[in-house]
Amino acid sequence: MHYVTNVDYLNDYKLKLRFEDDSIKIVDLQPYLDGPIFEPLKKIDFFRQVKVNPDIDTIVWPNNADFAPEFLYEIGK
Repeated sequence: MHYVTNVDYLNDYKLKLRFEDDSIKIVDLQPYLDGPIFEPLKKIDFFRQVKVNPDIDTIVWPNNADFAPEFLYEIGK
């Protein structure tokens, strides 16, 4: 099981994530912003408000939208 330890906004819908195993992956979340919870994230100013929530070991936004850390690890490059 993986978990996110750090997040940096890059550009557009791309984030640089560091995981517990010290791997760093770039994720582009634009194709995954479907559904009502993710609708606010389509606005770049809102998307940039991403933070790591250590209680759930992944990234979150102010509206409590999140992605499973395993999913982020899989899609990261």
